[in-house]
Amino acid sequence: MRELFSGISGLLNDVFGDPVSYQPAGGAARVVQSVFRFEDALSSGPDGHDVLMLLPIWRVPKDLGITPAKGDLIQPGDGKTYEIVNQRPSVSPADDRFIICELEEVA
Repeated sequence: MRELFSGISGLLNDVFGDPVSYQPAGGAARVVQSVFRFEDALSSGPDGHDVLMLLPIWRVPKDLGITPAKGDLIQPGDGKTYEIVNQRPSVSPADDRFIICELEEVA
């Protein structure tokens, strides 16, 4: 069943991705084709009611040869800079699955 998913992340990256400037902590910036989007999430507000939040997320195919880490920076072309605050692998079984980075705007 794993073979069914092989190549899907790369295809999605080609179709929905854009060039994003990635700068590892202490390293030089480079441009990588990847997917930057805002995803919605629910959080409890101070009054106990749900509040809809938009969280910046960066998806990078595992097979691009980069290892995003906490503290690394990206500039997706929207005039802002984001810092990686957490990263995790996708639940996909594919070898080229995305690395999912949760971001925080820093500038």
